[in-house]
This record gives sequence, C-alpha cells and structure tokens, in this order.
Amino acid sequence: MQRDTVRQKAFTRRALVFSGGAAALTTVLVGRLYYLQVVSADRYRVLADENRISWRLLPPPRGRILDRFGVELANNQRNYRILLIPEQTPDVEQTLVELKDLVRLDEHDHRRVLRDAGRNASFMPVTVLENLSWEQFARINVHMPDLPGVQPDVGESRFYPYRESLAHLVGYVGPVSPKEQTGEPLLELPGFRTGKSGIEKTREKALRGKAGNSQVEVNAYGRAIRELEREDGNPGHDVRLSIDMELQRFAYERLKEDAGSVVVVDVHTGEVLALVSAPSFDPNAFNLGLDVEQWRVLTQHPRTPLVHRAISGQYAPGSTFKMIIALAALEAGVISADHRVFCGGKIEFGDRFFHCWKKGGHGELSLANAIEQSCDIHFYDVARRVGIDRIGKMASRFGLGVPTGIGLEGEEDGLVPTRAWKRKRHDEPWHQGETLVSGIGQGYLLVTPLQLAMMTAQIANGGFRIKPTLVARDPQTSVRQANAGTPLDGVHQASAGPESIGLSAASLSLIHRAMDMVNNSPYGTAYRSRIAEPAMAIAGKTGTVQVRRITKAERQTRLLKNHERPWKDRDHALFVGYAPVSNPRYAVSVVIEHGGGGASAAAPVARDVLEEVQRRDPGRTPMIGELAVDTEEPSDI
Repeated sequence: MQRDTVRQKAFTRRALVFSGGAAALTTVLVGRLYYLQVVSADRYRVLADENRISWRLLPPPRGRILDRFGVELANNQRNYRILLIPEQTPDVEQTLVELKDLVRLDEHDHRRVLRDAGRNASFMPVTVLENLSWEQFARINVHMPDLPGVQPDVGESRFYPYRESLAHLVGYVGPVSPKEQTGEPLLELPGFRTGKSGIEKTREKALRGKAGNSQVEVNAYGRAIRELEREDGNPGHDVRLSIDMELQRFAYERLKEDAGSVVVVDVHTGEVLALVSAPSFDPNAFNLGLDVEQWRVLTQHPRTPLVHRAISGQYAPGSTFKMIIALAALEAGVISADHRVFCGGKIEFGDRFFHCWKKGGHGELSLANAIEQSCDIHFYDVARRVGIDRIGKMASRFGLGVPTGIGLEGEEDGLVPTRAWKRKRHDEPWHQGETLVSGIGQGYLLVTPLQLAMMTAQIANGGFRIKPTLVARDPQTSVRQANAGTPLDGVHQASAGPESIGLSAASLSLIHRAMDMVNNSPYGTAYRSRIAEPAMAIAGKTGTVQVRRITKAERQTRLLKNHERPWKDRDHALFVGYAPVSNPRYAVSVVIEHGGGGASAAAPVARDVLEEVQRRDPGRTPMIGELAVDTEEPSDI
C-alpha cells in the first residue's frame, strides 16, 4: 500500500513537470507566433512581397536626330525578333535546326544561343535573331505550332535612313562596353545600346532619356506571371542639326566616287549646312552587328572609309592658302596692292630652284592677277618679304591651327608653323626656303576641310569672326548657359554682334576681286567651273597639293600626268569658294584626295554644290528647333 502511494506521488510530480514544460513551450510558441504575426507582420509582409514582386527597368525610346527642316536623320523602327524559352522546348538543338529552314541562322548565332541557354535559367528568353524583315517574321508566326519554345517579339532598333551620306556626322549606336559602365542600371540591360560616334555619342545624354520600370508578379522560380504596375520612362530628346539633308545628300552623291570631303557653311551665322566625308559606310551595319569579314573590309580598305575627313583629315592647303599670304603682307605693309612680280617659271634661292606650276611662267603679274592665275613665283616673293611669323599670326586670326569647336570628337588641330614652333618641335632653326614653300601652302602647313570652309566664310563675310554651328539652339538652354558663363561651342547661339578679325576694307576688297577673277575671268584657274548666271556667280580659289617631291631627274624628263600615276602618287585637289559674289551667303571647301588638279577635279564639285545651295537657299529659313523649349538639363557636346 505504502509502495503504491509512493508511486502515485512520483507520477504526479512527473506529470506536473511535463505539464509545466508543455505549458512553457506553448507559451514560447504563442509568444513567437504573436511576434511573427503581429509585432513583425509589416516586415515579413514586405519580404514576402519582395519575393513575389520583381521590378524591371524599361529602356526609354531614343530621341531622334533631325535636320534643320525636321527631316529624320536617325529614328527608331520596329525590331522584329525571335526569342527562345528553353524550358518550353524538349530539344533546343532540334528547334534551332528547324528554324534554319525558315530564316538564315549561321553557326555563330547557333553557338551563341546554345551558350546563352546553358548559362541562364531555363525560363529566361534567349534572343535568337533580331531585325528580321516582316516577311521573315510572318513566316515564323505561321510555323509557331511546329516550333515549341519559340516566341516572336517586337522591340525597337535604331535606324539611319540616309545610310552612307550621313554616317560620319550622325554616327551610330552599339552595345555598352565595360569601359562605359558607370553603375547606371540602364547601361547594364542586355541589348541596350549607346552612341559610339558622331552626334549619337556627343549628344548621348540628351538622346538616351530616362528609364521606366515595370512591377511584375513572379512565382517561386522567378517566372513572370502578370504585370502589376507600369511606369514608362521619359523618351530621349530630339536633337536638331543645322544640316540641310537634301544638300548633304547632293554633295555626297557628287563626291562619293572619290576620297575626300565637302563642307558648306553660312558665312553670316556659321551654320554648317553640309559636312560630307567619302568614302563612307552604312551605320546600320554597326547596330545590326558586323561579322569578321565586314569589319576586315572596313578597317583594311585603302581609302579608310571610317575616317571623318571633314574634321579629321589634315592636308596641306596648297594655293587655297595664298589669300592668307596676301593678307598677311598687305596688313603688315610690306607690299602694296599694286605689288608686281615677274614669273619666268622658276627662281633660284640658295642652292635650289623653286618652280611655278606653269613651266613657261606667267610673266609680270599684280597681286590680284597672281591669285587669279595662282602664280607660285609671285607668292614665293611675297612670303619671303612678310616672313613665317606674320604668316602664322594671320592664319591664326582665321582660326587655322586650332580646333574649330564644332563639338564632334576626333577633330584635328591642323598646324600653322612658326620659328618658335620648329625650335620647340625639332630643335632646329627655321630656314628661309621653308618660308617660300609655306608661301604656296605646302611644307609643314596642315588644315582640315572644315577649317578651310570657315576661313573662306570669314573672308566672304567681310572679315567677321564666326564659329561653326551644328546643333540648333534651344532658347531655354542658351539662357541657362549664358547665365552660367558657359560657352556654346557647336550650338547655335544668338550673336551679341559680329566681332571683326581686324582687316582693312581695302585688303579684303582686293582679295574679293581676285577670287572673283579666279572663276569669272578667262585667265582664272577655275573659269571653266563658273556659274554664268550673274545672280548666282561664285568666287573661289583652286589648290593642287603635291603628295611627294618631284626630283630634278623627273623634271628633266617628261613628267607623268596625274591620271598616269598610281592613285597614291597623284596630287590632292582643293577648292574653296563662296556665293553669290554680289552678296556672299554660302562658303564651301572641297578636298579630293589624289584627285589631280584643283581646277579640274575639285572646282566642278564646288560649283555644283554652290549652285545647289543657292537654289535651295536653306540659310533663309530658320532651323526648326529654334522655337523649341527644352526644360531638361542640357547635355554636354
């Protein structure tokens, strides 16, 4: 009995202990549940939503690039593409084989799709092909039942409707490189493209816009189920250029068989109306993706189509520089307007002979006649009298030897030599014979076609300094920049009044008359390239630049004519001019590499371009962007 009592008490104690433990555990569990469901409810609700909801960036539509009249130079068009979702096809390899029967799918694309499918989650779409034609896209849609996992899709792709005629100026877009990654999420989106050259690059910030976002519900595997919310971003701003597209296309078509450039500017505003470089390339090819062979052709082409000759090509100016020589001498007072020199075909200086392009010589010529007939002997004499340093100062007053500030990457400085420059660069003294060579625009002298056009424009407008304008002015942007004291290089700006270069009216009048004679006098070197209609008459100056020195032995034998030499040994052909003579409005520079004579090759192109620009007269109509209001911050250019 006593033993049963002891057992009963022991059981009771154990029951109490177990009951207490259970009660304690229940209390802890209830407390924990209260903490999770009540105290921390908001926190875990957010965490659950974060697992359920995915935020995705939406790339904004890229801004358009327009000409002065609103013609689209770069826009966005539908991008018909094919995506493949690996989990929805039993055999990715077999699906790709079946696709090859419908569209062109090369081995490179085949390997890329297999690689991307293996790297990514099976539910993530893989891009198979982009930029399909509508016929190809429709063909895929018709065969959808036989292509498991294939998903047709429509996006946007950059398109350049004028292709080669604008490639260097407008530029192109391409995939974001590692060096361009700045931490901005938009730049990390697969397939996102940024400007790589031209206006596409210099106006990247304005054209890019701001990204939007999409709130998507996903399941536990991350697969999108439905879109909950969508906020579209801000499209990129349109960029309006001073270019007249029809004039640009005309100039390119006139030049495209050669290697060279054409630049047309308004002599009063500095607006660049045409900026042509040839040969060129199709910028759409870069957006679509170049294969190895296409890249090899572009980079190894003997005429270097990727080089923007209008701003990056550097050439000796040849006889187009003779106006600078004449102005330097006239303004320094070392010669007068009636200065005369006899040309017998060559002169001896030191231990060598300096030759005129006309073997028998021109006889005695005045300064104006020397420009008209491009007499080298006359300008050897004038250059020797004025000296290289004063020549250099006059060239600098016209903006030669420094970038113009047009706002495009890759613009070269050119070169205007002086005594100090040679001492610093070569640690050698300047020789008088080098001054004579500079007198006909050769030797160390280098200019770009854009610099030549600006030089000519400032001669034509009466000696007033202008800067090249490429992008239409936005009034609100201009006010902000003016208030901040920021220069408006490369952007159209309201002038506070013309700034004179500081030349006498008499000197400029002589140069104008001489350039008029070049085209409109029977003795002028460009007489055959005149415009007979008085209201459209042009004035100009030819230039022919030797690309190699002619030896004494070659002079004693028959010299090969330009067309008889190998292309690389032919002279460069140049012409600068303006029109109309009676009231100058447009200036042009034409450079044709290895084109032969300036009179025979470059002058006819310049004549046709000046006739076309006068017919169109784009400078009389303001750029379409001048009345636009932009409330966004200006981008750098």
